[in-house]
Amino acid sequence: MGRKSHVLSEIKIKAVQDYLKGKKSVVKICDELSVGKTTVREWIKIYQSKGEFGLCPQTRNTSYSKELKIKAIEEYVAGNDSLLAISLKYGLRSKKQLQNWIMKYNSHEEIKSSGVGGNQIMTKGRTTTLKERISIVEYCIENDKNYNKTAKKYQVSYQQVPNWVIKFEESGIDGLLDRRGKCKPEDQLTEVEKLKAEMKLLKAKNKRLEIENELLKKLEEIEGGRT
Repeated sequence: MGRKSHVLSEIKIKAVQDYLKGKKSVVKICDELSVGKTTVREWIKIYQSKGEFGLCPQTRNTSYSKELKIKAIEEYVAGNDSLLAISLKYGLRSKKQLQNWIMKYNSHEEIKSSGVGGNQIMTKGRTTTLKERISIVEYCIENDKNYNKTAKKYQVSYQQVPNWVIKFEESGIDGLLDRRGKCKPEDQLTEVEKLKAEMKLLKAKNKRLEIENELLKKLEEIEGGRT
């Protein structure tokens, strides 16, 4: 039976970073923080998906459309992936949110959109060009994979954003091509344009890593000052 306790976000982040650097094992972290292995592994997956901010407390409510909820529920019910993997894919703060939606779904309760009034995100996707998708993915990566913020800025549906980011991370620029029917002229890039786009997105990733490293240095300085 896993042990549970309230752990500060900065301690979670430090523990995950120690694990990723090979300084500590999952077992050692569990012993030090009195938490279960499943909990630590979840921290690691969240950190790898969303960065440090995924482990920080939520400061405001996020809107989730009815369509997004149903899509996430159906993916889990179909056995496509685990609770945690699907939760991360759709930008949920925890797998508990998805569990609650599934419970309502199984109880035949109506699934409704949720979040702050007047702050709903688009539920219907819109047609985009390849260049738009590249810009959207770049912005999303630079902003710690904040799918909600990205969807609002570019006026696309919430579901489209994580899908594009995942496709880019799996297949590069080719993953962002519109495969429905024949490729449109605007989705055809020259090799030079393709290389420039890849470099642009790599730069966004590196920028995010630089920010994370700076925060890590500050955290280590703070931790060093406490000893």
